[in-house]
Amino acid sequence: MPGITIVTSDVWHAGSGAGYDLTIVGPVLEGKRASILSRCGAAPGTASVCVADEKDLPALHAEHPHILLVPMGDGWAATLILVAIEALRRVDAVARAQSAERQVLASQNHATLGRYMLEMRPSVNNALTSVLGNADLLLLEPGRVSGESREQIQTIHTMALRLNEIMQRFSSLAAEMRLGEKESQAETEEVSDRFAGRT
Repeated sequence: MPGITIVTSDVWHAGSGAGYDLTIVGPVLEGKRASILSRCGAAPGTASVCVADEKDLPALHAEHPHILLVPMGDGWAATLILVAIEALRRVDAVARAQSAERQVLASQNHATLGRYMLEMRPSVNNALTSVLGNADLLLLEPGRVSGESREQIQTIHTMALRLNEIMQRFSSLAAEMRLGEKESQAETEEVSDRFAGRT
């Protein structure tokens, strides 16, 4: 169940409509409705519904086209409930769409990073080969370096091997992804061919 806050027009202020999914404006004191509806219409991400006399609807619609209007007549409460449910569904759908857009953007950023890593892989492998080769040469000649330097060279060698393992895993993952893409494309083409054969 949604949380509900009731605010009367005498205590309403400009920030009252902020942070809510849905605002319902009913009969209010004379002269207050215009400012309340203006603020409600300006609240981003908030659906607003106004219950008003039928004679006021055309003017309200002209002044506040983004606010849903419910005529206060027979069955207005049931209509208001249905409109409120749909408005909340819309708010939820918009929130999910925005979340999906953010996820797509994050995925695109990750894909860009992945492509960059694929492009840089040969350069990184060449640099690692050079580091490992030079470290091996220094470690093969124990008399040329002190004991402390030898330990540091051994650490460099070990870390370079670890980076090499990471790059090998990355290469394997890239190969698996390419294979998965080929299999998916082949399945899509097979399904397309089946449908083309049926029509």
